[in-house]
Amino acid sequence: MDSGGALAGIRVLDLSRVLAGPWATQIMGDLGAEVIKIERPGSGDDTRAWGPPDFKEAGYSAYYASANRNKRSVTVDIAKPAGQQLIVALAQQSDVLVENYKVGGAARHGLDYATLSILNPRLIYCSITGFGQTGPYAPRAGYDAMIQGMGGLMSITGKPRAESGSGPQKVGVAMVDLSTGLYAAIAVLAALVQRARTGRGQYIDVALLDVAVAMLAYQGMNFLATGTAPDRPGNAHPSIVPYQDFPTQDGWMMLAVGNDGQFAHLCNCVGHPEWSADARFSTNPHRVANRKLLVEMITAVTKTRGTREWTTLLEAAGVPCGPINDIAGVFADPQVLARELRVPISPGTAAAAAAQGTAGPPVSGIASPLRLSAAPVGYRLPPPALGAHTREVLHDVLALSETQIDALAQQGAI
Repeated sequence: MDSGGALAGIRVLDLSRVLAGPWATQIMGDLGAEVIKIERPGSGDDTRAWGPPDFKEAGYSAYYASANRNKRSVTVDIAKPAGQQLIVALAQQSDVLVENYKVGGAARHGLDYATLSILNPRLIYCSITGFGQTGPYAPRAGYDAMIQGMGGLMSITGKPRAESGSGPQKVGVAMVDLSTGLYAAIAVLAALVQRARTGRGQYIDVALLDVAVAMLAYQGMNFLATGTAPDRPGNAHPSIVPYQDFPTQDGWMMLAVGNDGQFAHLCNCVGHPEWSADARFSTNPHRVANRKLLVEMITAVTKTRGTREWTTLLEAAGVPCGPINDIAGVFADPQVLARELRVPISPGTAAAAAAQGTAGPPVSGIASPLRLSAAPVGYRLPPPALGAHTREVLHDVLALSETQIDALAQQGAI
């Protein structure tokens, strides 16, 4: 399958499920790689049933659809020797393998890197686990919510401890899973570049906890520099003021005032130019020191007008700001519409649906944010029906005959 994308000609064998691994392989698929998704016969990826909302005729949920476009679904029972042999054969014909079994899980089926790299020295093998291949927690299962807690992200998300209703909060999407998928995709791309130089693949060990700790970024560095664990800042920035949400007459908006000049423009817009000359607020360090007072003063003013009126006024003055949209507002936003961030990912006719192995009505998806001028991303395949491409892949990639495929089906291997 030559897509013409940046990763055209690269075959990815996707043995992962749920989110982190599928997110990584979807990125590769968007970039033009051929992605073969291996799923359990009868049930498939757990997230197929993670609805509502779901697309029952197509056999998957909206959750599944978010991370599994541009893939072909092949059902294989890896608990059966014949199923294991199929995976080995596919790995010999692949450039990349991504899996997220618990530590040791792939080895029990003879599908570990040590085994497969002998048969295919060019194979890039990426393992995604909760805690990595080493350390005391390595055997444990890891899930996004628990890792957000263990990795410190929840300790810095939510209202500050001193405020009413405070408490740690997780992010509204599975941020650690998604970021782990991004890191995994980056690692695979780096390994492909190195393989182009050396001719050999390599093993990649990506852990959700490692990613969560890396994502602490400046908050983690603040701790390493001072030895003091930071409090939850809520929607405020720990070292910039004003940089948070403010109520308006009809909703909320975010201000992101990053320097003293922008603060002066803000003061002019809210009718208090004298604030920028006030020694308590004239520089950012002073504004941080007097955060509570300044936020109260700004809040008293922002409540007097609506969100749209404020954002129009502030944007014209060069003050970074924006409405706090719900998701319906996001997809109605003129910039989101202009950037075509909503894309069709399912075929629009019954004939096309049958050809692609799906069923059900057309479905929209969220566009990839990657914009490549010479090799743009593409949306070639909608999320697949379970096992829709089993025969196709076994015939095209492994050159199996219909008789051989029928025999595998009779054995329950596919």
